[in-house]
Amino acid sequence: MWRLSGLDKSKSELPDADKALPGRAEPMRHKGIHSVLKTPTVAPFPDNCEVIMFGMGCFWGAERKFWSIPDIFTTAVGYAGGYTPNPTYEEVCSGKTGHNEVVLVVYDPQKTALSQLMKVFWESHNPTQGMRQGNDVGTQYRSGIYVDSESVQTQVLQSKLQYQQALLKNGMGVITTEILLNQPFYYAEDYHQQYLAKNPTGYCGLGGCGVAMP
Repeated sequence: MWRLSGLDKSKSELPDADKALPGRAEPMRHKGIHSVLKTPTVAPFPDNCEVIMFGMGCFWGAERKFWSIPDIFTTAVGYAGGYTPNPTYEEVCSGKTGHNEVVLVVYDPQKTALSQLMKVFWESHNPTQGMRQGNDVGTQYRSGIYVDSESVQTQVLQSKLQYQQALLKNGMGVITTEILLNQPFYYAEDYHQQYLAKNPTGYCGLGGCGVAMP
């Protein structure tokens, strides 16, 4: 993954909407089948499924965390939380789109509780680091959760409060995770999809902070 040098602070600051890259109308071409789960990664999804997006640093390792959960319907990596329509990876890494690297997670709430997803999210990265995750620095590596309903947003906010209390008890700082409603998802290039299944020795910078979700 791309990393930010200590001298280039511009990629650690979100751009204003009017200064973001223009992007394009055409969506990224995407094969649409999960290489591990063999399920569709493009809507329409089954009626019983819900969709949520997580940003927690490099999306290669993050996606593997979620496809490994039993009964997950599908996952895909892409970009959300920014301004530029249908951005490329290089554009996102420039810091000029406002987007975050995210994992789209499609799950059946009757089989996989939202609390189970939140536990994986909180425990698999450090949500107190702002515009970075470990050695990966830049706006596209920020901690974020993107939901499509107010009821789910409420549950996510409650989960944040619970984990914040656990962090404070362990001497850690304030959560910087952004929690946004109704953010468009743009698929990343196919070579990023299920990257660590295709490249088992590939880079994964994910690391939790050693605090369990209560």
